[in-house]
Amino acid sequence: MSLITDLRAERLAAYHRLRGGFPIPLAGAVWWAALAGAGYAGLQPQTWIFAAAAGSGLLFPLAMLFARLFRCDFMKDRTAVTSVLAPTFIGMLLFWPIAISAWWSFPSLFPLVLAIGMSLHWPVIGWTYGKTAIYTAHAVVRAVVCFYIWNWMPEGRMTLLPASVAAIYLLTVLVILVDSARPPKRELEPAAA
Repeated sequence: MSLITDLRAERLAAYHRLRGGFPIPLAGAVWWAALAGAGYAGLQPQTWIFAAAAGSGLLFPLAMLFARLFRCDFMKDRTAVTSVLAPTFIGMLLFWPIAISAWWSFPSLFPLVLAIGMSLHWPVIGWTYGKTAIYTAHAVVRAVVCFYIWNWMPEGRMTLLPASVAAIYLLTVLVILVDSARPPKRELEPAAA
């Protein structure tokens, strides 16, 4: 039990020290807001899709910029669970063949695949911080909202859908910042998260 308790304490300490890694979802909010803006500006679907796919490469550099600005350098922080991050991101990136296939065969599906596919790593990221519920809630809410918009509000696939993802990101950033600012509780029993 000591190992489990110590590992959980280390994960929670990283969560509080790094403020939940908020620069990364903040970068996501900015990127998805830009995609919503492009959709509202009337960018043609194929151009929007290309911009979304190519622009996804800007997420990490933008997150690094925010990390520097807010002095929250998540890249230099090492914990016992840091090694799980590479496989987590590789697993998330495996959605790209589906996204590209959607782009080629059924372009209107691309925003849905992108919105859900790019959230696949959130539950594991939450686990690394000892806060699985917050990060999993982000992924689940995002999937449900995007599924709803894509199926019942098709005119909003390249506008309302990315705007909703940006809003969910901003709400998540707010929750993470508020929660990580609270002093960590001393836990006697290991939690499931």
